[in-house]
Order: sequence, then structure tokens, then C-alpha cells
Amino acid sequence: MLDDDLDDIHALFQGSPKTTEFKKLRKRIVQNVREAIEQYGMIERDTRWLVCLSGGKDSYTMLAILYELKWRGLLPVDLLACNLDQGQPGFPSTVLPKFLEDMGVPHRIEYQDTYSIVKEKVPAGRTYCALCSRLRRGNLYRIAREEGCSAVVLGHHRDDILETFFMNMFHGSRLATMPPKLVNEEGDLFVYRPMAHVAEIDCEKFAKSMNYPIIPCDLCGSQDGLQRQQVKMILDQWEKNAPGRRQKMFKALTNTRPSHLLDTDLFDFKGLTISERNDSDCSDIPKLR
Repeated sequence: MLDDDLDDIHALFQGSPKTTEFKKLRKRIVQNVREAIEQYGMIERDTRWLVCLSGGKDSYTMLAILYELKWRGLLPVDLLACNLDQGQPGFPSTVLPKFLEDMGVPHRIEYQDTYSIVKEKVPAGRTYCALCSRLRRGNLYRIAREEGCSAVVLGHHRDDILETFFMNMFHGSRLATMPPKLVNEEGDLFVYRPMAHVAEIDCEKFAKSMNYPIIPCDLCGSQDGLQRQQVKMILDQWEKNAPGRRQKMFKALTNTRPSHLLDTDLFDFKGLTISERNDSDCSDIPKLR
């Protein structure tokens, strides 16, 4: 059980608000992350995690919560923070290194100019996200191997997972989303998303309350009409019309019924049979003529 003493326990929590509201928020996120780590079997003792930081609200929140769990003895792994500087023009390259040094967090900053590659390869008017993500992920896998890490840890939250589900459905004609745990294609690294149960609004409130130095993603965020933004607007409207709908939809992803879908690879519809009835059990029912 988490105790109720949420006073500062690490430099990452320096200056944290003392309000009851913030303490409840912090405790809720800790419980959400702990639940996901346990539910999806992310812990292997005495291993090392590469905790990926973009400088956004989600990754800052993830880093702080993982350190809190580690401090409480609930996360027996080593943590190495990592930022991949992708060479975006105007990227404030000193912000994260200074923050991590001030916080006493072991880290590695890697510079790889994937920005130029993305700009060169992606046709005008198309979104950068897919290629950018592939290049980033490849570099993070390499860094994880070099640092002796068994897992690459990403800060995707509940709303990212929901948005990806609907993007796959609307644009990819498949029911799929970001899994909380997977093995990479090479089979030598885990990919974890311990924030899978955390609501985006909670990340926003937490990072804002802690006054972390947020770095916006200008590469993707500067484009209008992104598919993800369109899906996000739909979900925002649904949530506005029926508060709590996001959580219900997320819960549905954990409660699937293959026999009530249409995928013949998941359920043997052709092999379905009906059991023979014993006429003695229904003697009162008139026989059809």
C-alpha cells in the first residue's frame, strides 16, 4: 500500500504543491502506473530501463512517477533517462540536460538529425509522424542495447492509446492500438508503456503544477489537419457530451469478446456446432409438422 505521506522524496518533486487536490492527483497517477506495471508484467528484477524523454508533459510525468515508485521500493530496476535530439530547428537543446543534471537523474542525450531525413523523404502535405517515429524508435533501440537496457519505456497515456485505436479503425480498417507491453521485431528488447492507464488531463495538471520546462513538438505540431488531431476532437466532443466516456471506451479495450466480432482468425465460426437436445427434456413442446 502507498502511504499517505506525499512530502518531497526526490528532487523531481521539489516545490510540489501542498494542496489536497495535488496530493490526490499525484497519488492517483502513482496508482495508475503501478497498476499497469503489475497488470502487464513489466518488472524483471535488477534490469535497466531506458526512460525516453521528449520534454513534453507526458514524459516528465512518467519520469517523476517512476522515480517515486523506485523510491518506495516498488520498482526494483535501474532507470536511465534518455532524450533523442532530432535536430529540429530551434530545438532548445540545453533544457533537458540542465533539468536532468539539476534533478540528479542519470541520463544520456543523443543527437541524431532525423529531422532533415523526414523533411527530405516525406512529400509536401503528408504527415511526418510515421517516418519520424520509425527513425526515433530505431535510434532508441540502439541506445538501449549500448546501455545494457532490457526495455525502452515510452510515455504514451490512456488517451494516446484510445486515439490510436480509432485512427487504426478509421484509416487502417483494423482493431488495434498501442499495447502496454511488446517485444521489438528483433526480439531482444521490451517496449513498455507504464502510463497506459493515466488520463492525459492528469498529465497536464501534474506537469503544470510542477512547472516542468515543457518543450513543444514543433515538427508535427506545426501541421494542420493531422489525423490524430481530428480523432482527438471527436473524442473531446464525446467526452463533453457524456463525461466519463473515454474511460468506458478504454475499459472496453480490456474486455473484448472475439466470438462477438467478425475476425475468423480469432474465432472459429465455421467450427461452431449446436448440441443435440434430448427429446425427453422438452416433451411438453409440440413437435413441428
